[in-house]
Amino acid sequence: MAEVSLQAVTKRFGAQTALEDLSMTVPDGSFVVLLGPTGAGKTTVLRMVSGLDKPDQGEIFIGGRSMTGLTPAQRDVAMVFQQYSLYPHLTVRENMEFPLKSPLLRTPKAEIARKVAEVAEILQISHKLDNKATALSGGEMQRVSIGRALVRDPSVYLMDEPLSSLDAKLRSDLRIELKNIQANSGATLIYVTHDQIEAMTMATHVGVLDHGRLVQFGSPREIYENPVSIYAAGRLGQPRINILPAALFGAAPAGAVSIGLRPEQIRQGEGQDSLVKRVEHLGDQTRLHLSFKDHDLVTVTEAHSRLQAGEIVKIRPEKPFYFDASGARIA
Repeated sequence: MAEVSLQAVTKRFGAQTALEDLSMTVPDGSFVVLLGPTGAGKTTVLRMVSGLDKPDQGEIFIGGRSMTGLTPAQRDVAMVFQQYSLYPHLTVRENMEFPLKSPLLRTPKAEIARKVAEVAEILQISHKLDNKATALSGGEMQRVSIGRALVRDPSVYLMDEPLSSLDAKLRSDLRIELKNIQANSGATLIYVTHDQIEAMTMATHVGVLDHGRLVQFGSPREIYENPVSIYAAGRLGQPRINILPAALFGAAPAGAVSIGLRPEQIRQGEGQDSLVKRVEHLGDQTRLHLSFKDHDLVTVTEAHSRLQAGEIVKIRPEKPFYFDASGARIA
């Protein structure tokens, strides 16, 4: 497997800048999740690494080797697109076998059969191997698309929201399986998603992107517990971080315009009065929607809480984040 390094990469599409002076190193054997809204540049990063698009400036290295001038086939990467792309006239088995039959790989027939069977079982499509691709549901097609990448042993896996078309249970199952496959193989994997749960549970590193710039890069825990900005803080965490006026609780540091409070940073039972507006019982926890000095905020409490709308609870901040007028974190 291989380290992936993007060095001062810029990519423009006409007047639009998709990536701007982006530098990022994906460690060998890591599972990197790229987070950000639509238009942040996540998919463009994948296309740069794969060779489907070329940077206007900067350079990309895989395993210490410059990718300048190399075609996608020469880069030894496997990409799973958000929109599955299968050969409709072939069966599931033939679609999954296809990359292994490449003249570049020259995989023996017995090895092809073993790999296809193994991956099909992981993806729960063994019973569909002899079906034509056109006879599959959308979720099944996406699993075949994932399988076509997993049967290979490339230097880097690139995945663009590969689980987005699957139902909740299958997404949960495949999150575990993809992480196990990556961890056991030592593969380098770059993964694009909007799903915070996927980022928190699967990633060794998270890259937060905003308008083509890398805002923060680190472990999920690091970004959750030590965000560099309001934007980065909002990429991880459910419920979302509460952003309120810095002076709302008093004692804000100089230069602070906003205070950020994750649910666990709101201490209950002491402090100032807050009105319970709504209570959501979610099984493993209870979510409280509060009104504090005419500002809404959300926190959580124990699962069997008997609090009801209209009651008063006392709250105070505990180790909050403070941000300046630009949204940057104040230490």
